[in-house]
Amino acid sequence: MKQASSTCGTSRDISSDPIIVALRQRFGETAVREQATLTKMPVVWVARTHLQEMLAFLRDMPEPFEMLYDLSAIDERLREHRREQPEADFTVFYHLLSVSRNRDVMLKVGLAETDLEVPSCIGVYPNADWYEREVWDMFGIDFRGHPRLKRILMPPTWHGHPLRKDYPARATEFDPYTLTVAGQEQAQQALKFDPEAWGMRREREDVEFMFLNLGPNHPSTHGVFRLVLQLDGETIIDCVPDIGYHHRGAEKMAERQTWHSYIPYTDRIDYTGGVMNNLPYVLAAEALAGIEVPQRVETIRVMMAELFRITSHLLFLGTYLQDLGALTPVFYTFSDRQRAYRVIEAITGFRMHPAWYRIGGVAQDLPRGWDRLMQEFLDWMPARLREYERAMMENAIVRDRTRHIAAYTTREALAWGVTGPCLRATGLDFDLRKKRPYSGYQHFDFEVPLGANGDAFDRGQLRLEEMRQSLRIIQQCVDHMPAGDYKADHPLTTPPPRERMLEHIETLITHFLQVSWGPVLPPDESLAMIEATKGINSYYLTSDGSTMSYRTRIRTPSFPHLQQIPAVMRGGFVPDLIAHLGSIDFVMADVDR
Repeated sequence: MKQASSTCGTSRDISSDPIIVALRQRFGETAVREQATLTKMPVVWVARTHLQEMLAFLRDMPEPFEMLYDLSAIDERLREHRREQPEADFTVFYHLLSVSRNRDVMLKVGLAETDLEVPSCIGVYPNADWYEREVWDMFGIDFRGHPRLKRILMPPTWHGHPLRKDYPARATEFDPYTLTVAGQEQAQQALKFDPEAWGMRREREDVEFMFLNLGPNHPSTHGVFRLVLQLDGETIIDCVPDIGYHHRGAEKMAERQTWHSYIPYTDRIDYTGGVMNNLPYVLAAEALAGIEVPQRVETIRVMMAELFRITSHLLFLGTYLQDLGALTPVFYTFSDRQRAYRVIEAITGFRMHPAWYRIGGVAQDLPRGWDRLMQEFLDWMPARLREYERAMMENAIVRDRTRHIAAYTTREALAWGVTGPCLRATGLDFDLRKKRPYSGYQHFDFEVPLGANGDAFDRGQLRLEEMRQSLRIIQQCVDHMPAGDYKADHPLTTPPPRERMLEHIETLITHFLQVSWGPVLPPDESLAMIEATKGINSYYLTSDGSTMSYRTRIRTPSFPHLQQIPAVMRGGFVPDLIAHLGSIDFVMADVDR
C-alpha cells in the first residue's frame, strides 16, 4: 500500500474549461451558461433548440463523449437557492462521460411548467430511450420524437408523476387504497403485451411468430423482471424488457429523510452490495459539507467495500453457473459468502445491510481482533478461487455455453451505457478506482482485469480475477491500517464522536441536533461516482440548505445493462439469453430503485 496524504477539492471556475470553450466557438458566446457546482465537471445550461446538435457535437468531437451516462430531471418549483441558474420550473440534465478524456460534462435544459417538452436524443445516444421514459413517467416531461413514451417504472394504469414536488410522498397523504374487480381487470388488461405497439409483426411471409413471457417470476431473471420474446422457433427475433415491478420510490424517499437517516436506504439499492452502496452517497454528502475524512476512514471504507465486492461476486458466480445448469457451485459459493459475512458481522454488527458508513466516517472503530478474522478469510479464499476456476470456468460445458455468446464490442457497450465488469470484458481498461481514485484507492497496488471478446465467458472469468484483486487490496488494508480517528473532526459529521460529545456543552448540543434533527448541508450540487460491484454507481445530490435532500438522483449500473438486452440478443437463441442474463450480474432493486 502506497502511503500518501489525502487531497480533495476542485476549482469551481469553469469558464475557461476546454469543453465550454469548444461549445462557445461552435454555437456562439451566448449559447451556453455555466454553473459552478461541486460535481467536479463542467455544468452548462443550454437552450433546447440547440440540445440535439450540442449532444451530437460532443459525441463526435475529437476524444468524444462516448456515453450518455445519465439523464434525469429536477422539479425546481420549491427550490429557494438557485444562484447562477436561469429561471426554470423543471430542469432536464444530460450527464455525458468521455472515456478517452476521462472526464464528464453535464448539459441542463430549463423548462417552464406550461411547456414541458424537449426533443428526444435517442438518435444521438440510443440508451436515452429508457431514461427519457423514466423522466416522462416520474415528471411528466414530454420528449418529442420518442417512439414509445410509455410508463417504465410505474404501472400502466398509474395516475400522476411521483417525483413532482406536488405529488404525495407518504401513504397517509393518499386516499385509502381500494381494488375493485373492475379495477383489477383493467390492470390485468393493461399488462397484456401488444406486439404492434412495439413495432413488432405477428408473422412474416409464411412464418407465424410466437410471443413468450419470460418472467416476471422465473429463476433466470434474478428478480421480478419480465422479458417478452418474439420467437421464430428457438431464435429470438426481438424482445422487450419490462421492469418496474420492484420500484419503491427510493429517490422520493430521500426528500423525506434527513441526510444521515437516508443511509440505510442506500443499502437496499443493490442489496448484494452492502456498504458499497453507502460509499457514493456519503462521498457526495461530504462534498456538500466540505468534510475531509482521516486516512484511517478511507482505508476502512476501501477494505469493507472490497469485502462486499467479493461477497457479491461469489453470489454472481454461483447463480451464473446455476443458470447454465450446474447446481453444485451455488452451495460452495454461498458457503464462502458465509465466511465473509462472519467477518462483516464481527466488524459492523450486521450482515447484508450494515448501513455502516457515516457522513464523515464510519459508525464505530474497528473492534479488537478484526485483523485476525480478516486474515483467516484472506488465507482461505485464494485456494477456493483456484478451485472455482478449475471446476467451473475450465469446464467444457461452461465454455461451450458461454464462449462467443452474447458478445458485444467496446463501442456498443459505451453507446448503451455499459460500465463495470461488463465493459471491461470488451477489453477497455476503465475502472474508476484507477482512472478517478476516490476514498484513497490511489494508495493501493492492484491490477484491473480485462477481457478480450466481450462475451458471456469473459464476463464470468473477469469477476474471478476481480475477487483476487480485491483480496490483494484487503491484504494491504490489514498490513497498513493507519492509526487515527474513525470520524472527521467536523461539526457536520453525523454524529460527532461520543467521547468528544462529553467534553463540553457546545459539542453536546451539536450531538443532540445532529441525531434528532440532522445536519444542515449548504445549498449546492455534488456528485460522487464509484466502481461498485456491478458497474459505476453514483449519487447526484441537490441541497437547498436544509436537513434533507432537495433532489437525490441515483444512477445505477443495472438499469442500462438491462436496456441493452434486445440489441445483444436479436438473432440469438433462448438458451443463449439465459446465459447472457446470468453473465450481466444484476438485481432488480438496482434497476427499479
